[in-house]
Amino acid sequence: MSAKIISGKEIARAIRDELNEQVAGLAKEGLVPGLATVLVGEDPASRLYVGMKNKAAAEAGIHSRQITLLDSTSEAELLALVDELNADPQIHGILVQLPLPKGIDEAKVLLAIDPEKDVDGFHPINVGRLATGDPDVLAPCTPRGVIEMLLRSGADPSGKHVVVVGRSNIVGKPMAFLLLRRAPGGNATVTVAHSRTADLGATTRLADILVVAVGWAGLVTGEMIKPGAVVIDVGTNRVDDPTRERGYKVVGDVEFDSAKEVASAITPVPGGVGPMTIAMLLANTVEAAVRQRAKDADA
Repeated sequence: MSAKIISGKEIARAIRDELNEQVAGLAKEGLVPGLATVLVGEDPASRLYVGMKNKAAAEAGIHSRQITLLDSTSEAELLALVDELNADPQIHGILVQLPLPKGIDEAKVLLAIDPEKDVDGFHPINVGRLATGDPDVLAPCTPRGVIEMLLRSGADPSGKHVVVVGRSNIVGKPMAFLLLRRAPGGNATVTVAHSRTADLGATTRLADILVVAVGWAGLVTGEMIKPGAVVIDVGTNRVDDPTRERGYKVVGDVEFDSAKEVASAITPVPGGVGPMTIAMLLANTVEAAVRQRAKDADA
């Protein structure tokens, strides 16, 4: 029997509907959440991602400000812009699209963002809060989206053995921290594996829930999955496909056809984790706005 398909599109749409109602309610109270996205350069993929994020924000009723800078923008100019956005009371969330052009220190730019406006969850202060189990931190969007998918599809990680394949600062590490927290979506037993793990299959077959985020097309096959496991495929990879007009297709890190015959539930690529990332960016922006209003009221 084939696995149940966990549709990120459907779950993300439900979350965005909930956010629409929340934002409308906040607007009646005089609070309009604001998101600033900063794009430096002309990278086509980055331009596409930023455009999608701004469109989603506008649809939710969030004040969206997109700032596009030239490739020649200096680090000092970008840092000055971040300072300006930090001080702007209409902006509650700041997202600087990565990667940045050569000559700009990404770590320095991320450090310059006000942690309270860090809706990507990449600031070192927020990373530390997440690592220590703070339930109120703004978590990185993709890992937070995975937690929502698990909870809303009936696959609560609590008490389960979750294997995370991937150790990036963007997905793998924060994913493990969220799963370990004493909070909804947490309380799991977590193993972190990666592309250098000896006999990766022996580790992945231990998982009740398997989250794969490596960026390696088809790394995990059906024989590497425990029968009945829930599989979350975070990978997005382009592979050549001469039968398609564009010459390629998008696949995940999991070999879908073999995995769906073993797993009890699985996310597709595309249409799985991707839509959740944008939904969680909107959720983080709204949460940031509410928290900043509360802080201002207490000041």
